Amino acid sequence: MPTETAWDIELSELDYGAWRARLEEIGEETGFFEPLGARHHALFDERGDTLLVSFESFAGITALDEKARPIALPVAEAEDWSLLSVVSKNDTWFRDGAVFGFFDQLTDDGFFDDFDRVVFYGAGPCGYAAAAFSVSAPGAVVVAAQPQATLDPRLTNWDERFTEYRRMDFTDRYGYAPDMLDAALRAYVLVDPRETLDAMHAALFHREGVTRLPMPFMGATLQTALIDMELLGPVLRQAADGTLDALSFARMMRARRDYGPYLRRLLARVEADERLELTRLLCANVASRKSAPRFRRRLRALRRIETAEAEAEAGHAAEDAADIGPDGQTAAE
Repeated sequence: MPTETAWDIELSELDYGAWRARLEEIGEETGFFEPLGARHHALFDERGDTLLVSFESFAGITALDEKARPIALPVAEAEDWSLLSVVSKNDTWFRDGAVFGFFDQLTDDGFFDDFDRVVFYGAGPCGYAAAAFSVSAPGAVVVAAQPQATLDPRLTNWDERFTEYRRMDFTDRYGYAPDMLDAALRAYVLVDPRETLDAMHAALFHREGVTRLPMPFMGATLQTALIDMELLGPVLRQAADGTLDALSFARMMRARRDYGPYLRRLLARVEADERLELTRLLCANVASRKSAPRFRRRLRALRRIETAEAEAEAGHAAEDAADIGPDGQTAAE
């Protein structure tokens, strides 16, 4: 019979205030809960000698976890890692003095020194935070999925996705995320190179010890893809162990062969490029392995086109043959 834990309470379908109040109850049992102003909080769940520091948003948690638990919690539970979950009410990039002070205090107290390994993780704005605040734990490992480097318009005025946030100050402490990685043991930046703006931010993280891991045709929701393909845990585990590299990541990414969103994006691309033979091969491969109506319909359409072209070619050949007499001369001759 499963052992009950502090997390076995109802968290779904709560508004932010009620949800946060429930998490405070959990924190009192698992380690601590620290409110960081009105828009942020931190919850510590003490387990093993590896600490996973995850940055997440309330919107992301409720969208990706049906139980409304921190996205990184299943990884911490499976690996028996301690978890420090730092959560924002919405997208804030964690640019808040209360958050700065919290990490300052952790550093002053030697909190991170109590762990053999420390791994920082986040995606998007939370990926920015994972990189930026990793400087508080020198020697940590960082995994950031499609992070922004900064929203300072003097450096990234080409990114028009977040113009309403440009008044945030990214020039003071914990500011420019790539620079904050200088103290990290190693860092990994996951990015879809075909997402132009994400790829431009990723290029700003070009530093010694930083490995960029490509996830082509995965779009702008890499964290969702990692969770759906059950790769978030393996990626974080290999990052912590020091075994994550381009080759091991490519091997894990073979799981995309069965991942519908990836396959649909790939199909759209080869069709846009009018590569009909490659489209046929892709559809035949997917249809042979999966229940994929879109790919089956496209394959049938391509086969009808091939049949029609073959019949037309045969008809033309027959007409040409009819025009040639038994002596090898054409009718015109």
